[in-house]
Amino acid sequence: MSEPETTPPPHDPRNAPQGQQRRSGAGLSDRRGGLLGELALALPPTLVVLASVFLLESFRHQRLLFASLASSAFLIYRDPNHPMNNVRVMVTAHLVGVALGVGAALALGAGYRAGAVAMAGTIITLVLLNAVHPPAISTALGFAFFPQQDRAAGFFVLALVMLAVLVVLQRTAAWIVRRFAGETGKDH
Repeated sequence: MSEPETTPPPHDPRNAPQGQQRRSGAGLSDRRGGLLGELALALPPTLVVLASVFLLESFRHQRLLFASLASSAFLIYRDPNHPMNNVRVMVTAHLVGVALGVGAALALGAGYRAGAVAMAGTIITLVLLNAVHPPAISTALGFAFFPQQDRAAGFFVLALVMLAVLVVLQRTAAWIVRRFAGETGKDH
């Protein structure tokens, strides 16, 4: 009688090269430190989104801004080490979105035309700058639809503060991934 095979089957994510384990989705929680690691990664973006909801009370007509930043928070949670989520790309992309959204609204008046121009301009600019971070397109739309451009400077400052929070979130998530990946790596 032969002993059962102890090596994982060929489709098991543990057999994949290290870079491919993460992309497959299988075994992801094992790589991030199990349930505790997943919860540790989920907490910072959840706090950012909740803070954004509270800010909505003050800025009720600017919901698209918060939606784009919540999307950024999720992308950071999902894969903090992805090049799309690094600090330079994220900050550049959102700043381009703000600039083109405000510019389109000033030039064309807030609304659908400004939104279309801001969206297309943001996509093209992000591709040319190699700074693609899709939630920045929502940022551009939010500013293009904002009817009171005299208050746009205040929202610009608000967007910069939120970007700073996202930078801290990105670095925190990357640290958590490194920490839990290091702990689980010691067990193997």
